[in-house]
Formats: sequence, structure tokens, C-alpha cells
Amino acid sequence: MFAYIKGNLDTKANNYVIVENSGIGYKIFMSLKSIESLGEIGDTVKVYTYYYVREDNISLYGFTTNEELRMFELLLSVSGIGAKSAIAMLSEITPSSFALAIISNDVSKLVKIPGIGNKTAARIVLELKDKLKTEQAMSETEEVKVAIKEDNKNSEIIAALQVLGYSRKEIDKALEKMDIDSIGIEDAIKQALKLLS
Repeated sequence: MFAYIKGNLDTKANNYVIVENSGIGYKIFMSLKSIESLGEIGDTVKVYTYYYVREDNISLYGFTTNEELRMFELLLSVSGIGAKSAIAMLSEITPSSFALAIISNDVSKLVKIPGIGNKTAARIVLELKDKLKTEQAMSETEEVKVAIKEDNKNSEIIAALQVLGYSRKEIDKALEKMDIDSIGIEDAIKQALKLLS
């Protein structure tokens, strides 16, 4: 319903902010990390939003980047993960680390997040890796499917960025501007995210 809300930052609390736009104050639930990076009271801010609707709850969830929003949507698609758990995870892990954990089957990285046990972490990796493969099977070329199966640095970077919602064309453009050989996978993902945003 709302792609983003741009307005004056009116209030900052532990788990939400209020952004005023045209005389309306929008209460937006956010991760602690996002709230801290948002700016000062009175600043003009832009918050990407997710309109969350359940029988007993209608809420707005906010994110400072599209990558965070994509990660939140992916987490909601995992059975047993709700909006509050997803926001708590966003406070503990960056989208690039999260995407890398999914692609490399690194359950141990997810288990470090408070409230995430071995079973939940394994389910997140299993469901999202399968979802990624299904999306690619439907929308990407044979070349991409081969790249995902290959266990090399380049394909891990591509796969991690695709988890966060970027197309192969966008990723290829960003990678052309980078020297991937001289940096680690996570640093390469972070650098690519800067170029893509």
C-alpha cells in the first residue's frame, strides 16, 4: 500500500518512530539499528515501508534501505517467523550477512541471533534457499542456474544479491565496476549494495 513515507522525524522510541507527513503522524515499527541510523528529531527522513495486516493487527514496518525491506519480506515467508521476530533479526544481522548465510548454508551465523534456535535457523536456510532456486527457475536463464550450482566466489556474490531482490542485469553492471579478487565475499556484497542503491 505504501512504498515509502517521507516526512519529518517526530519521535524516536525503542521499537518505533513517528514520521509526520502532511499533518499525519505515521507510527512505524523498525529495528533498533535502523532507528539509530535514521537521523535526529526534526530531520526530513525517507522510510521504506511494509503494510502488515493480520486479523488482530494492522501495522507499518519501516526500513532505511530496500535490502532491509526485501530481507524482512523473505523472513515473513518462512513458516513460524512473524513480523516481530523478523524485525528483531534485522537488529542483529545486516542484509549482506543474512544473504551470505542463506547461500552458504551457514546456520551457525543465524543461531547467534537472540531467539533463533538451531531448528528455526535450519528452516530459514532451507526455505529461503529453495525459494531462491524456485524464483530463478521461473525467471532467470540457464546460465544463472549453472552459476548458482558452481561453488565459487562470484556465484555466491551473485546469489546473495539475488536473495535481496536484485536482477542479474543489475548485479552484472555493479560487478563490472568492482575488483572482486582483492576483497572477501561479504565485503564484495557490501560494496555491490552501495553501487546498487
